[in-house]
Amino acid sequence: MLVSSSKKVLLLFLALLMMLVSGCGGSDVGKVSYPDGKIAWAAHSALSGVPKELHDGVQAKAAADGIEFEAQNAGDNANLQLDQVNKMVDDKAMAIVLLAMNGDSIIPAVERANAAGIPVIATNRDVNGGVFTNVINDEKQAGQIQGAYMAAHLPQNAKVVYLSGDMSISAAQLRWEGFKEALLDKRPDVQLLAKSSTGDWTYANGIKNMTLWMQLFPQIDGVASGNDNMAMGALQAMKAAGRYNPNMIFCGVDAGADALESIASDGGMTLTVKQDADSIVDAIYALIGEIRKGNAPEPGDKLVPMVEITKANVAKYK
Repeated sequence: MLVSSSKKVLLLFLALLMMLVSGCGGSDVGKVSYPDGKIAWAAHSALSGVPKELHDGVQAKAAADGIEFEAQNAGDNANLQLDQVNKMVDDKAMAIVLLAMNGDSIIPAVERANAAGIPVIATNRDVNGGVFTNVINDEKQAGQIQGAYMAAHLPQNAKVVYLSGDMSISAAQLRWEGFKEALLDKRPDVQLLAKSSTGDWTYANGIKNMTLWMQLFPQIDGVASGNDNMAMGALQAMKAAGRYNPNMIFCGVDAGADALESIASDGGMTLTVKQDADSIVDAIYALIGEIRKGNAPEPGDKLVPMVEITKANVAKYK
């Protein structure tokens, strides 16, 4: 049977279209393969602080709904976490909640989950590749809250210092950027005396930097920090040196118990910013609810607001 030239063109077009469709079939991103499976929780290390609050909150919600929940922690070992997440893929989890040890080395496991139709929900730590939904606090807002408070309460020509967290982590970078925008860009009379180049987030690091800065600067009116630990260390150093006065402003992040007590008792801390773990839990579990219906969550960032805590509202959070 003869085929007309127009039909030949149509057949060729359809053949090419089928090739393109089949060529795109190697990834099942957007598909939920196992909506009746278990929630797999992959943590970077043993549970403490905010990661523990997140784990406990999601686990409790899963238990209330009768959903199997399996948690693994990598003990700060990126290779172990890679193996753990790969096994979660092999075990056909409904979804993987990932607190990454290393944002680069975990990428192959995230991509395997994508190909298997297993949604990945990242939180608490950066992931640098693959397709995932990132449920995080608005880290820049933490710095903006600190900076706005200082902008409103520091005297004219005040002098401040800034304690950085680990600047290889985006949270530390964003907290600094927010602080700079809200205070230093808005109040040109305020002088930044010093900013630590990096920090390990510890109390000891706050003491070390403040001890040096007190030797260099006779006037320090405000201290902002990437977390409460460093701020509390800096506060202790100033008290030990007899340099602290109640008009100073000390700002941290995390709403740690020591910081909250210091704010409540007029012990020197002025403000902390709470990473709202409860709201992150709610956001993660809302995504789990959609996954159970077979709906893959939209990739990208899902930002959860931070909470400002001062003397005025500290009793609510203690």
